[in-house]
Amino acid sequence: MAEPGGLKQLKERLEDQWSRCVPELRGSGRALPGDAMVRRDVADSWLRSLGTVDPAQTSAPVAGDGAVHPQWSESPLRAPVHDLADQLRCLADDMGYITAVTDQSGTILWTCGGRAMLRRAERVNFAPGGRWDEPAMGTNALSLALCTGRPSTVFSAEHLVAALHGWVCYCAPIRDPHGRLLGVLDLSSTWDRANPMAMATVRALVSGIEAGVRANSASQQPRPAPAEVRLSVLGRAELTVGGKQLRLPPRQLEILTLLALEPDGFTPERLRDALYADRPVAAATFRAEVSHLRRALPGTVATRTYALTAPLSCDALEVLQSVACGAVARAVRHYRGPLLPRSQAPGIAQWREHIEVAVREAVLVSPDPEHALRYGGRTPYDLTVHEHALRTLPPHDPRRALAAGRLAAAQHD
Repeated sequence: MAEPGGLKQLKERLEDQWSRCVPELRGSGRALPGDAMVRRDVADSWLRSLGTVDPAQTSAPVAGDGAVHPQWSESPLRAPVHDLADQLRCLADDMGYITAVTDQSGTILWTCGGRAMLRRAERVNFAPGGRWDEPAMGTNALSLALCTGRPSTVFSAEHLVAALHGWVCYCAPIRDPHGRLLGVLDLSSTWDRANPMAMATVRALVSGIEAGVRANSASQQPRPAPAEVRLSVLGRAELTVGGKQLRLPPRQLEILTLLALEPDGFTPERLRDALYADRPVAAATFRAEVSHLRRALPGTVATRTYALTAPLSCDALEVLQSVACGAVARAVRHYRGPLLPRSQAPGIAQWREHIEVAVREAVLVSPDPEHALRYGGRTPYDLTVHEHALRTLPPHDPRRALAAGRLAAAQHD
C-alpha cells in the first residue's frame, strides 16, 4: 500500500534533517540507530505535531502557572519514586543522565540529575512544570510513550524541535494495577551518551515504580498483602514464595526468568521462539507449560501478552540495575554465577551472555581490586580478570598471592 502523500513528504523532510546530522554523529564513532532511515512511528508523530509545534521553538511551554508541587504531593507515583530516589540519583550521576517523571498529560512533576545536566535540561524547560506532550513539544520519547502506550526511544534529529537534536531520550509508561496510565519515566542525556542498556534500565525502574503503586494500592484495601516472590537464577535456580521454596520444572523456571528480565512481556510467538527456537515443539506443549506456571503462581502471569502482573524480585535483574548505576560492588556480590547454567533455551542463553559481559566489563574498568578478586573467585579460567586484580593490588598486599595463584592455575589449564 502506498504511503499518503503528506506522510511521504514528511518522511523525506525528516530524512533530510536526519542526514544533515549523520556526518557529525558518524565522525564521533558512535553507533547510529537506524542511520538515515526514519521510523514510521517517528514520521507519524511529526505529521501529527507540525500543526501545533514550531520546530524552531527553543523550549517546552509551561503547564498552567508552572506550580506542580501540589500535584506531585498527591500523585500515586510520588511515594514509589521516593523509595527509588537514591537509585535514580545514582543512575543519573554515574551515567550523566537526567531522570524525569511526568503525569498522564506529559507535564514533568519531578527530575533528578547532576548539576550540569540539570542546567542543560532547564534551557529547554525539561524541568518540573514543563509540558512534553505531543501538541506542546512535538516528537520526543515522552510524547511517543504517551501516544503509543509503549516504551520509546528518540535519538538526536528524530526530535521534531531542533533544540533537542543534541539529546537522546529513553522513556516508558507507568500504569496502575488496572492498566490506567499514570505518567512516564524518562532517562535523557546528550546523544554521545547513548547507552544500549538504558532502555532495559528504564523498564526495570518502571517495574519497580509500578510494584510500589500496587503495594500502596493494596495497603488501602482490606486484604492481606501478597506473599513476596523471590527468583534466584544466577549460578543456581531457586524460587521462594513467602520465604518457602517452591519447586518448578526447568522449563517453567525459564519462562519465569524471561518474564522477570523483560517486564514488557512477550507475544506467544516470541516467547515460544525464546524457549525453543526452531525445535519442532507442539503449540499445545508450549501452552501447557505456561498454564502450569499460572497454576503454580496464581495471578502472576497475564494471558494474551505473557507478562508478570505481580511483583517479583530477581537476582539477575538486581545485578543489571547495579551495573547500570555503577554499583560494581553490589553487582559482583549478587552475581553468583551464569544465568540458569544448564538451560539451553535461546532466550536464556542471550541474557546469560549479556549479564556475564556487563558484570565482567564493570569489573575490568573498576580500579578497586576487591571487585576483581571477588569476581575472579567465580571465574577461575579468566586470565584477564586475574591480571587486572594483580595490576590494581598494592605491591605489598598479601592478597597478591591469591591473585597470582589463580593466574598461574588459569595459565596452566
